[in-house]
Amino acid sequence: MKPPIGRDTRLCMSLAARPGNFGSRFHNRLYEILGLDYVYKAFTTHDLAGAVGGIRALGIRGCAVSMPFKEAVIPMLDALDPSARAIDSVNTVVNDDGVLTGFNTDYTAVRLLLASHDVDPAMPFLLRGSGGMAKAVATALHDAGFADGTIVARNEAAGRALAEVHGYGWTAEADAAGAPLLVNVTPLGMAGADAGALAFDAAAIARCRVAFDVVALPAETPFLAAARAAGKRVVTGAEVATLQALEQFVLYTGVRPDPSVVEAAAAFARG
Repeated sequence: MKPPIGRDTRLCMSLAARPGNFGSRFHNRLYEILGLDYVYKAFTTHDLAGAVGGIRALGIRGCAVSMPFKEAVIPMLDALDPSARAIDSVNTVVNDDGVLTGFNTDYTAVRLLLASHDVDPAMPFLLRGSGGMAKAVATALHDAGFADGTIVARNEAAGRALAEVHGYGWTAEADAAGAPLLVNVTPLGMAGADAGALAFDAAAIARCRVAFDVVALPAETPFLAAARAAGKRVVTGAEVATLQALEQFVLYTGVRPDPSVVEAAAAFARG
């Protein structure tokens, strides 16, 4: 049973421009199931330096970091894990007695999912997107041995920059020829204004072998639904969200829950 909140309770948190509920529900559910004396709360801020100072001064154990803070937080930290250093982007801060270290569990999650889904590194791929999460995904693909890739981005400067780092190509628009592996790292298909949008057109989906969408809400985007209907293998944003949150949980607590417990917490968080 989880102890009641008291002076020894350890606090974890998140910082985001638009805080969501998944992280809070996921972490707090795991604390409850495992009887851990922790509590997790989401925050937003207009004073990032003050917030990071508070993490250090108040002994807050860990902090998830979302846009627009993933790069801005780096100069305020004491160290970077290789997962964050490789892409100059932090989504997790761990506080060890006042020493703040930045990690990127998005990168870790993508690496693990590529392996667990047996996605062949020999596959050429198209990756749509050029933002912070696209950097994490592109770097994970590169480090997993995917050598033949093209970044699809209307922002030419950002798209070319991301492509050049890893020796990939760049194009403003994907053509119908597609690629065996299609990866969406944009808001296309996300709940809201882009909910009905396909990240790749039907012809490209028909020719692919694996469809990977990092959009977590909804878990079944139009892109993934079309890919499933065409009999393709899919990797979902819900898997990315769960796995990156799990890796944060392990960094904060030192505990790795059984997969059945993780799935129960993820189902609760999505509910």
